[in-house]
Amino acid sequence: MTRTELYHTYKSKILQLSDLEEGTLKSESFLLDRDEKKQLDIYYAPFEYVNPEAKVVIAGISPGLYQMRQSFEAIRDLKDATDEEALQAVKQRGSFSGPIRKNLVTMLDELELHHHLGIESSLDLFGSANHLVQNTAVLPYPVFYKGKNYNGSSPDLLRTDLFRPYVEGVFAEEMAQLQHALILPMGVNVGRAIQQLIERGILNQERVVNGFPHPSGGNGHRHRIFAENRDTMKQKIAEYFNHYPL
Repeated sequence: MTRTELYHTYKSKILQLSDLEEGTLKSESFLLDRDEKKQLDIYYAPFEYVNPEAKVVIAGISPGLYQMRQSFEAIRDLKDATDEEALQAVKQRGSFSGPIRKNLVTMLDELELHHHLGIESSLDLFGSANHLVQNTAVLPYPVFYKGKNYNGSSPDLLRTDLFRPYVEGVFAEEMAQLQHALILPMGVNVGRAIQQLIERGILNQERVVNGFPHPSGGNGHRHRIFAENRDTMKQKIAEYFNHYPL
């Protein structure tokens, strides 16, 4: 089943929900995949939209429960919109939403990404300049480990069979549609997944900015990691946009 077909299958279910409580969202109705032994569940959420004009890709691990709920709300609010309009709104509203967005924007601005994109701040990527970005995840649907948001490390992202079709299939296909977009992996585990795709010849190394820490407030090492890699990342971004100007 294609991602478009998935959306059409689940859209009516989303619109029929009486509430958006955790138990409602994480129900069998939206379950895509499960590994009972590893206590992993993957649920559907409408994150299918691919922005063909994107100049930069911001890639996380997986949408969490908060982003899942935001995506369902967007579909319900825009039930009379076209599929493309609704799915685009999901990406804008639900991607890296909550406190994580402030940390992300602060770091991106320090790397001067906004200057290369011709905008006032990277915050605009979630508003008026949303056409310049593809916000995504190597696991594009919400993943829960023991009922909690999956963080990419336990169980290991690259050693879990359940994840392979999503990383090497869905995510890789999405990146193939955005051949000249710079890729910013959020955190070491996303970076490892993307490095594996590079080693297999699926992605080009020159597109990828290594060393960006996950912007979650729970990542106590993010300030140190960012400081250590800032100059290298800043140079990589500048070189990329010099080679591929807007």
